[in-house]
Amino acid sequence: MKIVVVEDEIRIREGICNLIQKMFQEHEIVGEAENGEEGLNLILATKPDLVIMDIMMPVMDGLEMLTKLYHQKMKTKFIALSAYSEFAYAQKAMKLGVSEYLLKPIMVGDFTQAIKTIENQCAEEKKVNPQVLGSKENILFGMIYGGLKIDEELCQFIENNYAFDRNMLFSEMQIYFGNEYQNKHEQIEREIEHLLKEKKDVRYCFLNVPKDQMFLVFLYTSQDLHAIERWIQNYLLYQRKTDSRYKNISVGWIDINGIADIKKANQKLSKYLDWNIALGESIIISYPQVLKIQTVPCVYPIDLENRMKADMCAYNRSGVQKSILEFQKHFAGGQVYSPKEIKESYVRFLWGLINVSKEIGALDIEKFEQQVILEMIMSAKNTEELRIVCTKVFDSIITKEEKGTSAATLTVKRAESIVNEFYNTGITLDEIALKLNITPEYLGTQFHKEMGKNFSTYIKEIRMKKAKELLIGSQLKIYEIAQKVGYADAKYFSRVFKECTELLPAEYRKMNK
Repeated sequence: MKIVVVEDEIRIREGICNLIQKMFQEHEIVGEAENGEEGLNLILATKPDLVIMDIMMPVMDGLEMLTKLYHQKMKTKFIALSAYSEFAYAQKAMKLGVSEYLLKPIMVGDFTQAIKTIENQCAEEKKVNPQVLGSKENILFGMIYGGLKIDEELCQFIENNYAFDRNMLFSEMQIYFGNEYQNKHEQIEREIEHLLKEKKDVRYCFLNVPKDQMFLVFLYTSQDLHAIERWIQNYLLYQRKTDSRYKNISVGWIDINGIADIKKANQKLSKYLDWNIALGESIIISYPQVLKIQTVPCVYPIDLENRMKADMCAYNRSGVQKSILEFQKHFAGGQVYSPKEIKESYVRFLWGLINVSKEIGALDIEKFEQQVILEMIMSAKNTEELRIVCTKVFDSIITKEEKGTSAATLTVKRAESIVNEFYNTGITLDEIALKLNITPEYLGTQFHKEMGKNFSTYIKEIRMKKAKELLIGSQLKIYEIAQKVGYADAKYFSRVFKECTELLPAEYRKMNK
């Protein structure tokens, strides 16, 4: 950076210059001045990147100097120095474009931080300067995703270099690939470009956005833009029937009235790409036409959810998988539901599966992040992404065989086996020890050592788990369930169940139905 120091106190002025030369050798001090009038002339002559200036100075104070420079619309940065009593002046200086304000006496740490802040500001501004950005693609990216200000300078630069009128009507097409972005986008981009070359008077620009897993196509032409949209729609429809690479891609279209609206239009279209979930991937989601689509209320398939829960409680994985497939087909039956309602149905269905799996201890927690699942559903833009979420949840369910795997010794494993076979008979530790021909004391000690819990707690947990399975997956009465899990007294069973779950059996069943 080129720096000018304007300060009437020579000791402070020299101290600032020495500090800069010592700590920021990459910057150059191009001049010093002892009052505002000298400072003004020096700044206009040298056009520095940064001015370090006092507020109160003779001949012309800092505020007057700043006011004159403000009307010159210079892009210089300013650091203002003042005593505490001059704070009101400093506030006015801030309104005139001062970036940093330091109190006298100046602390080295504060001064160093102020310079670094200015460095960062300059670096960010250079990134979004059209002269630095140069290419049409970089400028578009800066307008949509960066902080590039759409001002007179930028509009003039685009018009002079790219013959792009600032008020021109043009269109944006978004082509979303999701997880297939890396595998597909380059080939399909080349094919779309080859297609557009057939229209001699259609000008276009491609912009890749890996972060959003899509690329954008901006089109401007003297032709009817809607005719171009229909032409591309027919091309994509044919490709999807004949080329598997075009499957599971979401495409959106929006007309933009001048470059000032480009960022807002891009964000607006992105919000509606998930309509491919409701309409099918063969349709270009065209805004604002998508707002006119008539939908019907979404009918949630509660029977499928109940069947899925019952199969889950019986560890019938194939039955659970079948219910998931039928659930997915339910939304492809020809009715047009809003994508929001479809996603909410997926959340409800998969949350039911997750909760039942948790209750019966059949969910692999290490493989599972519930917040990630929710985000995947709500951000999905096509049915393939929803299918992937279902697969992810299903793959996290532990099989009955996996759940039975334990590092316990043979004795404790045999005890576990007996508990799982006879838990409904009221079997005791003494009875199991007798079957294994060992003392109850030894079995109890080994059980606690290897399982991390005593026998009574373990058998209670087994009975409660089985009770939950029956409450969710069957229509048995409460007293019948109590008998099936080893409790002769239904009231005692209800009391134990509430101690473990904080809910009565009937309340638990109602909550999970």
